Amino acid sequence: MTDPVYVHGMDWTIKELFVYPNEYINWGIQIVMYPLMTGLVAGAFVLSALYHVFGKKELKMIAKFSLIFSFALLFVAPMPLLLHLQQPLRCTEVFFTPHFTSAIAAFGLIYTVYFIIVACEIWFIYRRYFVEQAMALKGMPGVYYRIKRATYIVLSLGAYELSEESARIDEKIVKTLAAIGIPVACFLHGYAGFIFGSVKANALWMTPLMPVIFIISAIVSGIALCMLSYSVIMVCRTRWGKTRRVLDMDVILKTTKYLLGFLIFAITLELLDMVFRGYTAMKSWSILRSVIFGKDFIDIFILQYVIGNFVPLILLLLPRLSLKRVLLAVTLILFGVFMMRWNVVIGGQAFSLSFSGYMHFHLPIIPHNIETYKEGLFGALTIAIMPFIFFWGLNKLIPSLEEH
Repeated sequence: MTDPVYVHGMDWTIKELFVYPNEYINWGIQIVMYPLMTGLVAGAFVLSALYHVFGKKELKMIAKFSLIFSFALLFVAPMPLLLHLQQPLRCTEVFFTPHFTSAIAAFGLIYTVYFIIVACEIWFIYRRYFVEQAMALKGMPGVYYRIKRATYIVLSLGAYELSEESARIDEKIVKTLAAIGIPVACFLHGYAGFIFGSVKANALWMTPLMPVIFIISAIVSGIALCMLSYSVIMVCRTRWGKTRRVLDMDVILKTTKYLLGFLIFAITLELLDMVFRGYTAMKSWSILRSVIFGKDFIDIFILQYVIGNFVPLILLLLPRLSLKRVLLAVTLILFGVFMMRWNVVIGGQAFSLSFSGYMHFHLPIIPHNIETYKEGLFGALTIAIMPFIFFWGLNKLIPSLEEH
């Protein structure tokens, strides 16, 4: 007797009613994490651009933090795709041979351009700091300080000019790079929405509003994550005595105003898309209605809209806003954005192409093979933790949490 053939998706797909034998939920939790991570990259960069491009001086410290955090997120952005692929060894071809024959292939070019823009912007912002550290560590005894000084010498790239004129030139270049980076960051995440919105075979994804909804919700999630991370890190560093600076609540309150604006815009777009689908009532609306208002009612309306959108909106609009209320609101916002990605990716695969059956995604909790690890809870947690590890390493060289 031959062993049963393993099919990707059979470990977590539960079928109901009439479903084709070759139909499975192939895009699992890693494809949910992929647009989530690229969205966080774009949102964090937009927050930093509010200071560097639009001159919002009150956001100076959180803007510097968000730029470095965006860079840390950038390292993790393609990793969900690598974990999802069955044969990821040829992934470098996307970067070395980019082209626009498909949206995925264009990712290599957009990602590379954005990576260069963010790296150059960070270098021009902290070039003076690199030079000062290289000079200050000169003559310090010990292998550790020698290695550290050599690192800063390499990072300075031989540009040791510290005059006021050079500083003004650096600021102009930073502003230009940040202005160019805004549309590139939107393209980096918007094309993920473009991929879903252009799939004609899937009725839930096929809408021209999908890229715009992805971009606005990305900005919301990026700002929310930066506010949450910055607040928690600064409070912990102050309590542990690692810094004399305390969390400036005024910065958090002013950042909240921008978060509120983008949040209202995101909610409006998502509701507009829902109303448009119901009003046009296309051929596939009957099966979509059964999924949206039936099978996924709790995920969409309770978890995403109520808990993830309207509750934090009310919390942020109430007077006498406190830090605890802000942290609770941004946490719920991040949960709501995650549920939006979940409902798009998983919900879009919930109904059979026969329009007579349904499929449910059962998230693997305890992995029993490599596939259930990658597409399970621990695979998602691995992706979620990695940006903070990269940020910790970057912050050792670049003081994004301190004045310099």
